[in-house]
Amino acid sequence: MTTTARPVVLPAPDRGEDLQVSVSAPATGGALPVIVFSHGFGWSMDGYAPLADHWAAHGFAVVRPTHLDSRRLGLPAGDPRTPRIWRLRVDDLKRVIDGLDALEAAVPGLAGRLDRDRIAVAGHSWGAQTASMLLGARVLDPGGVPGEDLSDPRVKAGVLLALTGRGGTDLSAFAAEHFPFMNPSFDGMTAPALIVAGDHDRSPLTTRGPDWFTDPYVLSPKDKTLLTLFGAEHSLGGVAGYEVAETTDENPERVALVQRLTTAYLRGVLHPDGIAWQEARSALENDPRPLGRLESK
Repeated sequence: MTTTARPVVLPAPDRGEDLQVSVSAPATGGALPVIVFSHGFGWSMDGYAPLADHWAAHGFAVVRPTHLDSRRLGLPAGDPRTPRIWRLRVDDLKRVIDGLDALEAAVPGLAGRLDRDRIAVAGHSWGAQTASMLLGARVLDPGGVPGEDLSDPRVKAGVLLALTGRGGTDLSAFAAEHFPFMNPSFDGMTAPALIVAGDHDRSPLTTRGPDWFTDPYVLSPKDKTLLTLFGAEHSLGGVAGYEVAETTDENPERVALVQRLTTAYLRGVLHPDGIAWQEARSALENDPRPLGRLESK
């Protein structure tokens, strides 16, 4: 049995809006590893229930903040914070980690149950870009010089779903004009991460094809695993929600695979034994009709 509390509010006077989060966790048990999840563009703390519900049911505390780009907040395009939302998103995730004591106190029955030595970040699309910054990815300036290092040593691992690839000439003209922060360097993304990409994910943000979404794996250092989902588009089968209109490739079996493998991966990387991850890998490798493939470095 799991419980979800929302909204839980973390004061954020420098942000212009207090940070609202959703906290999902098992109803019982202690030493819960924490997953801080960053939503895709326009979503909120209520999105991605297929992932949050599954992770909570398997022993994780899942915290989903609502970023400033959420449709729920309705920030106008001319808001002075808009050009920096990518950076404020990173601050949101760090604010959650800084505020774990406050979250424990605010959520009935959660006090003393979070394990601060086992924190992971996860995200989808823009949320994956946000999460990757805490793992060591950096934004390159127009001259190719890496910007501020926003990595967080408290974060031990990540799950990056449909994370965009290289910037520069690989961006479409629209993306280059409107999203200059989409110019990452993965050289310093040293923390362990599972990167999930769909082999039918064709984005208007790039001049390339679906292989663009494998760049975070190819261009990052070791301790990375790539899950390529066969036939998956940007929604990866529907990870953002149940029966969501934006899902162009609805496939419950694919979502179930993402649920199982992300859960097993995080168990393996946050626990010393890793048996669950090895079993999940073997099950996929021995499946006569696999929905995807894994590779690691």
